Amino acid sequence: MERWLKELRDHADANIVISLVGNKADLRHLRAVPADTASSFCEKEGLSFIEASALEGANVDEAFQRILGEIHRIVSRKALAADGGGAGGAPGEGTRIVVTDTAAGGAGKKSSCCGG
Repeated sequence: MERWLKELRDHADANIVISLVGNKADLRHLRAVPADTASSFCEKEGLSFIEASALEGANVDEAFQRILGEIHRIVSRKALAADGGGAGGAPGEGTRIVVTDTAAGGAGKKSSCCGG
């Protein structure tokens, strides 16, 4: 993980949002890394951490919501700084932001990553 994290930080934008998602949380008997070890690593590295299970539908949406919330916080902070700290420019609390994939020519199309 440390090598991948270094590579990511070396080649990505400085404002990248990184989250470690422990997948297949429903398979506790096959766990290779204890949750407290992963959590400690993430705390040390400044990452968010969540365990999820696509099979059970546990924390999948929450993982994406956390990442989007952090991106929104960074973008809002940059907009406020560019505006001189004023109230304009950044979306306010509770403002709905719709994200669409226009680069792939699929504007408005919904896709499913998990066959659901």
